Amino acid sequence: MPSALASQGYTNQYGVTMGPCTFCGFCTNYGCANYSKASAIVNVLPALVRMPNFTANTHCEVLEVTKDSTGKRATGIVYVDANGDKWEQPADIVVVAAFTFENVRLMLLSGIGEPYNPISNTGTTGRNYAYQTANNVQLFFDDKNFNPFIGGGAIGMGIDEFNNDNFDHSGLGFVGGGSTRVTPIGAAPINARPVPPGTPKWGKEWKKTTAQYYAASMSIGCEASNYSARSNYLSLDPTYKDPHGRPLLRITFDFTENDLRMAQYVTDKTAEIAKALNPKMLFASPRKGPWSNTSYQSSHVVGGFVMGADPATSSVNKHLQVWGVPNLFVVGASAFPQNPGYNPTGTVGALAFKAAHAIRTQYLKRPGEMISV
Repeated sequence: MPSALASQGYTNQYGVTMGPCTFCGFCTNYGCANYSKASAIVNVLPALVRMPNFTANTHCEVLEVTKDSTGKRATGIVYVDANGDKWEQPADIVVVAAFTFENVRLMLLSGIGEPYNPISNTGTTGRNYAYQTANNVQLFFDDKNFNPFIGGGAIGMGIDEFNNDNFDHSGLGFVGGGSTRVTPIGAAPINARPVPPGTPKWGKEWKKTTAQYYAASMSIGCEASNYSARSNYLSLDPTYKDPHGRPLLRITFDFTENDLRMAQYVTDKTAEIAKALNPKMLFASPRKGPWSNTSYQSSHVVGGFVMGADPATSSVNKHLQVWGVPNLFVVGASAFPQNPGYNPTGTVGALAFKAAHAIRTQYLKRPGEMISV
């Protein structure tokens, strides 16, 4: 499986050094004390902050992207600093590179593009929001020790036989699929309590079962696709506001029948693989509806300001340049029109590189629309 972990010490082209992964077991959901896990924060920003023409303003929040009177050119941003003071930063080029949700919210708050209307199916800002359909099969053994206190994403294994178009969908009644994988990233010693369903939630039996299966359980997951639907979208909440008085983002979403059929199928296939390992117990958990956000499921949220070839149905072109506002670029998974059966990080990085390359090699030489329609 793709991984951003370094297997040995490495110094990149910017002079930033990474340490080798020690498989500490605290990989996912944590920063890396060894600087073994690559990210822009670890690998790029330390070099940028040493450059005389770069300034990083931390503990700030951007409130809006400003535009000129025509609405066809971004003039900069307005932001508030840690003291609560408001500033305006003029700019010739504005690149918005927040997380999916804040990318879309900032565009809605700034009046960039027309808000999506699911009834008329018009507008582009907020449309094509998609999630990820996570499925899981958990196995319990009497004769195994998986050493769950260690681990790292780089030792994960996956197969793509049941991912999207890699298998025949004839007569199945759905499209899509997922990547079937085992990712031994480490089981957090306090948070992880892998006990079979039906185990008491506390008490003597719970403690006994926790001790019995902490090291003798594993799971096989299937990170599956979630295709966009007309009824799934992002918008500004009419009621709830942030501390600055701005509307929060509202998520309107549920899994479609297509997603649920697909989830059942790929989970059944995953269970077949699990049975070959001869576990004492096996529990399959396909994604079920309706969707609920009461527990963490995935941060792989995409869409809302999508990439495409038609301004009527997309917000940015293939260079992530906003249609009609050529000096504004919106970078991130918000550009995905669908969510395939894989984690989005690698593609987000590729799109960011593609956008930066287009800005440097095309836009700076001739500012304006890089693609005409």
